[in-house]
Amino acid sequence: MLIKSIYKWISFSRMKQLELMQKYPMEYQNEQFVYLLSKGAGTEYGQKYRFSEIASYEDFTNQVPVVEYDDIKPYIKRMFEGEENVLWPGNVKWFAKSSGTTSDRSKFIPVTEESLKNTHYRGGKDIFAVYIDLNPDTNIFNGKALSIGGSNKINKLTGNSYYGDLSSILIQNLPFWAEFKRTPSLETALLDDWEEKLDKITKEAVAENVTTVAGVPSWVLVVFNHILEYTGEKSLLEIWPEFELFIHGGVSFEPYKASYQKILPSPHVHYLETYNASEGFFAIQTSLLENSMMLMLDYQVFYEFLDFEDYKKGNYANTIPLEGVEKHRNYVMIISTNGGLWRYIIGDTVEFTSLFPHKIRITGRTKYYINVFGEELMEDNVERALIDVSRMTGAIVREYTVAPVFMDDSNKQGAHEWVIEFEKEPPDLIEFMKMLDNELKKVNSDYEAKRYKDMTLRQPIIHKVPSGTFHKWLAIKGKLGGQNKVPRLSQNRQIVEELLTIN
Repeated sequence: MLIKSIYKWISFSRMKQLELMQKYPMEYQNEQFVYLLSKGAGTEYGQKYRFSEIASYEDFTNQVPVVEYDDIKPYIKRMFEGEENVLWPGNVKWFAKSSGTTSDRSKFIPVTEESLKNTHYRGGKDIFAVYIDLNPDTNIFNGKALSIGGSNKINKLTGNSYYGDLSSILIQNLPFWAEFKRTPSLETALLDDWEEKLDKITKEAVAENVTTVAGVPSWVLVVFNHILEYTGEKSLLEIWPEFELFIHGGVSFEPYKASYQKILPSPHVHYLETYNASEGFFAIQTSLLENSMMLMLDYQVFYEFLDFEDYKKGNYANTIPLEGVEKHRNYVMIISTNGGLWRYIIGDTVEFTSLFPHKIRITGRTKYYINVFGEELMEDNVERALIDVSRMTGAIVREYTVAPVFMDDSNKQGAHEWVIEFEKEPPDLIEFMKMLDNELKKVNSDYEAKRYKDMTLRQPIIHKVPSGTFHKWLAIKGKLGGQNKVPRLSQNRQIVEELLTIN
């Protein structure tokens, strides 16, 4: 097959480049550093912070501040309204709508021509290069890729710029020939109404030979279950016998793994994790046998890292480049990109599992953790404990969230309150929570200390909610489809209380 032969050649060539990148990571990162500063020097931001005078990483850290979205929001707003040369040269036409900050319901991330071509699409190509290298006999090119994205809306401010979920921006800008190898149709993919889109995706997809799917595990599972309900089948392989690859990201796959293995019961179905976001494309899983991803160092992204403890203290002076990282430390990732983001805290925490090659795994979000009582509970702790207990009890957890129960006159100790939606319930819910409590103690010594004799934290509280509760909550919030998801951990009780009021 011609397409397969072309991709095999591309894969071989690209893997040779990736081997060099693994050997000389600092040199690759320095190239990105020099390129980005040269491109940004003539912008308003670059002139303000004297990019042209920067000759070293030390200069960079001394002259350019570490920022979060609210810090650069005024610049992005002007770009949104059509101003040129603000954060990146020229005019920016596309903006990816992402989940909001404390002051905004949504945030808008610039997507430049360079970031489309040299970051996002390059990452997409590399996924297939890596997969072909891992599985040379693949038959994914016999069929089509099912892509599940969001929608686009025209920006009413100028009529010349657009915003939408990143996935839909990528679909909208794909070259014409790519349309022949993907489903659903462009019209369906860009529908704004999720319920209507779900029905149309289902009807179009069942008529195709789907061999690959890409998307966020939680939303892809919604689509898959809808397709099974529509067809009356129990396995997707009855509909797509050549289905082979699920490319996923956005949330941890482990809680969903059992659900996918149930509806895709074949050892020939593979799962490949990627780390892509509105802000850029950062890493790809390069082995089917390990839960880590290789950091991609030639996507016109320059990386910095900050110890999570320093981040919580607001101490941004201790950032380090790639050459300074250590394994098994929890870092906040900071990026400078060809989308005009400069020393930008993306909001994810990562841990390096390997150096040379530099491989990472996502451990959580900077804003999604619970530290109300000094327990330092991270998303990664919760995921690991939940996976172990689910395996021991045979339970399958579809969705969950956790919030603190604060101390008051009637509660001398605090607690953690869980809302869980099961696909398969455990035999004994109380025993399930006791086991989960014990596993959390094993993976987090701070949690264990606060649970000692119930002195600070008493036993967790669990609520089992009906199937579809989390889906209803997202619908109420106007966040159905795309890359939207319910936060796993919260420092306040708003989400838990809203979920518990849904019938």
